[in-house]
Amino acid sequence: MPEIALEAGAHLLDRAARGGGDGCIDILSPPPGTDPEECLYVGLHVRGTASLRRGGASTVLAPGDLLISATPYPAGLLQDSECRMLRFRVPYIYLGVRQGDVQRAGGLMARGSEGIGSFASQFLHALADRPRPDTHLAHSAAHIVAILVSDLLDREEAESPTGAVEMLSRIRAYVEQNLADPDLSPRSIARSQHISVRYLHKLFQQDGMTVGQWVRGRRLDACRRELGRPSRRQASVAAVAHRWGFVSHSHFSRAFRDAFGVSPREWQAHAARSESDHSAS
Repeated sequence: MPEIALEAGAHLLDRAARGGGDGCIDILSPPPGTDPEECLYVGLHVRGTASLRRGGASTVLAPGDLLISATPYPAGLLQDSECRMLRFRVPYIYLGVRQGDVQRAGGLMARGSEGIGSFASQFLHALADRPRPDTHLAHSAAHIVAILVSDLLDREEAESPTGAVEMLSRIRAYVEQNLADPDLSPRSIARSQHISVRYLHKLFQQDGMTVGQWVRGRRLDACRRELGRPSRRQASVAAVAHRWGFVSHSHFSRAFRDAFGVSPREWQAHAARSESDHSAS
């Protein structure tokens, strides 16, 4: 991204002053009654010297870089007298990002010269440079900010072993509660946890399997238990498979045999014989 010119900075700062009493530009108008704490704040570095101190390390900001936090002024931000930053505000309701995750992470930083940060920086710069609000541009900017924040939070989780373990535990609990939903998918799982599909797959790769393999395994275990229960032995195999999220009966039968070495009907019959032998003895 080209460096923001100093003369452009003066115009942008004047626009920011008109954005609200706290000097923030609203990317999208907050719904009535929205509390300032229910908003995400994004700082766009325009000029001067600024750095962000986190975890004992200090990172120098370049023009175009972005700071994301739960407050207008993130902790650890150091600025000299020449530093100028544009500050944007967007309610969490538009982002699909959990407020608590941003608060726990503290200040997040994205380079405005690379990756998603480059797109976000350019969109926010264009939004601030418009003399009049542009609804289409504002929604596009909010969407890109949401993607950027999710990506940054994913990286935070990946760098924290404890965070990754806790996230994987939450995901597994969610899957267990929704095994019967035929629409359960990596995309819906990731959306429920406010993480990217890419990060979801990365979490499961650490255990040597894909998300789909784990979900299918849990569904097969549930079907095996149900088909082996005395009260369910009159239920059709197709009904049990459908109840646990399998849309295709033939696919379920193949997966069941691959997993357990017998067909669903053979397992059901085996369980019935075992119960009968046990009763006779």
